[in-house]
Amino acid sequence: MDIALSDAKAQLTDLVRRAEAGEEIVLTRHGAPVARIAAIKPQLSPEQKKARIDAIRASVRTVPGDGVSAARSQDFLYDESGLPK
Repeated sequence: MDIALSDAKAQLTDLVRRAEAGEEIVLTRHGAPVARIAAIKPQLSPEQKKARIDAIRASVRTVPGDGVSAARSQDFLYDESGLPK
């Protein structure tokens, strides 16, 4: 939402509430954007950051399964001497 700076003065409380709800508020002066009102995301504590990192690391740990090796998966494209067929 774009709003003139002079109009925003009277509506500041409402504009801040709208920004907190996720709306982007752009203040303009003579039609040109000059500032943005946006909600501040809450900062995580070091313990919360570590817990998130640990959860991500745990979710990507996988055991390699049996299957075709990627190194040999395209062998049918080449002859015995390694040249393309």
